[in-house]
Amino acid sequence: MSIKIAKFGGSSLATAEQFKKVAAIVKADPNIRYVVPSAPGKAPEFSKKVTDMLYACADAYNTPKCDEIFDEIEERYYAIINGLGLNLDFAPHLETVRKNIKAGYGEHYAASRGEYLNGIILAAYLGFDFIDPADCIAFDENGVLDEALTHAQTKAILVASEYGVVPGFYGSNAKGEIRTFSRGGSDITGAIVARAAAADVYENWTDVSGCLMADPRIVDDPKPISYVTYSELRELAYMGASVLHDEAIFPVRIAGIPINIRNTNDPSHPGTMIIKNLPAKAYERPVTGIAGRKGFTSIQMERSKMNNEVGFARRALQVLEEENISLEHMPTGIDTLSVIVANSQIEGKLPRVLKKLQLACQPDSMEVSHDMALIATVGHGMSRRVGISAALFTALANAGVNVRMIDQGSSELNIIVGVANEDFEVALRAIYAKLVAEGQA
Repeated sequence: MSIKIAKFGGSSLATAEQFKKVAAIVKADPNIRYVVPSAPGKAPEFSKKVTDMLYACADAYNTPKCDEIFDEIEERYYAIINGLGLNLDFAPHLETVRKNIKAGYGEHYAASRGEYLNGIILAAYLGFDFIDPADCIAFDENGVLDEALTHAQTKAILVASEYGVVPGFYGSNAKGEIRTFSRGGSDITGAIVARAAAADVYENWTDVSGCLMADPRIVDDPKPISYVTYSELRELAYMGASVLHDEAIFPVRIAGIPINIRNTNDPSHPGTMIIKNLPAKAYERPVTGIAGRKGFTSIQMERSKMNNEVGFARRALQVLEEENISLEHMPTGIDTLSVIVANSQIEGKLPRVLKKLQLACQPDSMEVSHDMALIATVGHGMSRRVGISAALFTALANAGVNVRMIDQGSSELNIIVGVANEDFEVALRAIYAKLVAEGQA
């Protein structure tokens, strides 16, 4: 008997009707041993995500507004319970959560309770054991996941349950305090459980039938992706493709467990398989996907004979480290070096960073470009096809888009271009049209 892990997103568990779809999927496949639920998301009759409401409760914990918001949250959960005809004494759980939020347990605790409460309901509805991730998913004192301890504890706790529900998004630290992943972190929980259970497949159920080659909000009717590698999807997810949290790839990648992105509303669709190596026929498709994000700043430094100067790049990176700024990209030339950082990372720090770079690196000149967007064209097959770069830059030229930055990884897995924020959508559509729709790649 194989083992599957099924993670269901917020849209899949937003209402009683969606719960019924989830239960039908799980009951139809006895190989689904562990289910990882998110908190209830938006639905046609509900304009708010429960997690957003819980964050608002935490912000207003010592005011009457907290009770007002929590009353809405209670209504959401009782609508699910009553819609399922479930005989469940849920009031004590709600009362405990309300009391603790009002007592100032904090943002992490409050935000995690959406998954926690949904997990209790789903476990009761499926007849599965409820497994609290606070008992197995471990964070250190800095709020960073302790991977080794988490794997050992999760593996041990799953042994006691043949079938279980493990809420997503949170765990706890050594003090017993609840800690959460970043938004979308239920995907990470699913991957952790998949690895601990030595699963054959990690199914990630959402409201789309797998991954698409581009954002459908920008490109009309983009093609679906049947197969994608872990590394390709990580590049796409990091650059804005939002089907799967980019950090969810690591636990399953270590164990070589494939991820299957599926649609709760269309369970017969095969979706997208995320695997270690592409099947041979997939290399016929040079481009796997195109994704991007807005909101970057480029600091370009020029210095004569920079290539002969030992330590220039190290000094530049040390400045960023001192300011706690993550580096996105670092394109270089013989006499130039650029650092690309997210606007959010450098906000309020730019004058100080420029001054420190001037002192540390003593460049002949510095130029700052604001409001840049980055677009990544990703695909293992690109290294096997002549003319990809030519087609890409021809498409941008024909669309009247000025390229501010070019960066290509040594693996030839992607080509990243920087363009002005206002050119982002035009550029992405132009690249897609040339490389995918017209079959130029």
